[in-house]
Amino acid sequence: MTKHLSFNLSIVLALGLAACSKGGDAPADVAKPSAMATPAPAAAPAPTAMPAVADHADTGIAWKQAASDADVDAAFATARAETKPVFVYWGAKWCPPCNQVKATLFNRQDFIERSRAFVPVYIDGDSPGAQKLGTRFRVSGYPTMLLLKPNGEEVTRLPGEVDPARYTEVLNLGMNAARPVKAVLADALAGGADLKANDWRLLAFYSWDTDQQQLIAKDQVAPTLARIAAACPADQADTAMRLRLKALAARDAKTPAKVDAAARPAVLALLGDAAAAREQADLLVNAAADIVRPLAAKTTAERAKLLVAFDAALQRLEADTTLSRADRMQALIARVDLARIDMADDDTPPAAPLPQLPESLIADVREQAARADREITDGYERQSVITAAAYLLERSGLSSESDTLLKANLAKSHSPYYLMSELASNAKKRGDKAEALHWYREAFEKSEGPATRLQWGSSYVNALVELSPADEAAIEATTLQIWHEAAAQPDAFEQRSGRALQRVGTKLQAWSKGGAHAATMARLRGELVTLCAKDDRPQAERSTCDKLLTPAPKASA
Repeated sequence: MTKHLSFNLSIVLALGLAACSKGGDAPADVAKPSAMATPAPAAAPAPTAMPAVADHADTGIAWKQAASDADVDAAFATARAETKPVFVYWGAKWCPPCNQVKATLFNRQDFIERSRAFVPVYIDGDSPGAQKLGTRFRVSGYPTMLLLKPNGEEVTRLPGEVDPARYTEVLNLGMNAARPVKAVLADALAGGADLKANDWRLLAFYSWDTDQQQLIAKDQVAPTLARIAAACPADQADTAMRLRLKALAARDAKTPAKVDAAARPAVLALLGDAAAAREQADLLVNAAADIVRPLAAKTTAERAKLLVAFDAALQRLEADTTLSRADRMQALIARVDLARIDMADDDTPPAAPLPQLPESLIADVREQAARADREITDGYERQSVITAAAYLLERSGLSSESDTLLKANLAKSHSPYYLMSELASNAKKRGDKAEALHWYREAFEKSEGPATRLQWGSSYVNALVELSPADEAAIEATTLQIWHEAAAQPDAFEQRSGRALQRVGTKLQAWSKGGAHAATMARLRGELVTLCAKDDRPQAERSTCDKLLTPAPKASA
């Protein structure tokens, strides 16, 4: 979690509701969330206002909690002895899409029963040593779900955004697959003559968002998926359409590309077919703007026609009670995104009014946000949906109402520091530096878990440097606190934790460019040398530690 949360998080509402799933790490600025496309759970346990978070869903699944290589090795030993595959869930307590998975998938009786056919392993990203396991499994964004053979070979990565019933189908595809998805992809790119229908579906439902370049490079995802979609047999129209939509959504919105006019008629036909659109609901609600951009150029009649058709389809999905509350909220977020798609508001200066949305849409936003706050009783669902509703309000130009919703939910959240990061982001966008710094500090101070604290600490340092660069005392004290906490962690230079530390170092180097803040930087470098020298980590990690405040060498001409 965005190009989403993750949150991409491009941060972490992308922090994640993305923020999370797309590999983003730091809760600096809340980006577009990626809600889970899941209907109401079947045979769910009675909801509770505040779940006791361990952090794992205590729902009848026999999770093997893993925080070390020894834990993982033991799980694979069990898998070999029982001839079962291994299901790995990598998540975090605060992550909105992780909470959505718990609220709508892990508590389903059909999933619980299916879990007895594999060895379920839960890795809490804040367990000591968990980030090292992230390196082992090549995972970053929360949540990531893997299916592996008993010998450790990865079969596939599972998408968390699809309907729970379909998730079970996709899980079965992986469990019954004769070969890993990597081998299936190679055959598809070679023409796919010998591939079966389930092979194509395995590719269509692979979690490309959490691939981490295991199968293909990031910049090759869109063209590769388009190529596979074109090769998909004609009698598998739904699978081909899913691949085509994923290819459109995977394009880099910042890189101008030729308009894909050839794909537009098929997408328009899909949007006009209620049943077909429902089949692809997760993609339509989570990637609406990303799908529209490459189909028609700005301000054209083709773009206008596409937007009308998309909004109609999204309104149907927003009203579809077979979808989860989070997914219906995401459909509304997509409607707002499309209403703003051609508005030049990305460069709107702080405190300037956003382009005006239709009053009917604004009324819908207010109504749905208030309804969610009023009706939700499950703590996991609240963490997922209220964070999305707050983002939606801010995105609609209702920043003060977003703040009100977030503040009212601080005491109801099991991870209030995530909501505090949203409050900080709102204030920053309004140009209120003092308020933003207050919430960035509060979020860091209230954050829990070693990896999370490094991420939230990195966010606070980033905010201090950007919003209050003259406050050397706060910048120095916060940096030292982060470093001392990192020194006590066995995996501080792995995955998300390592990137958080590197972001701090990069930000401080920019802050001190040209000899600025020389005395503070001298003290920080001296303390860093001491910490790195005391560290009992491998030499490679000590070297990384030493370089945190050393500018990267310039590339030779």
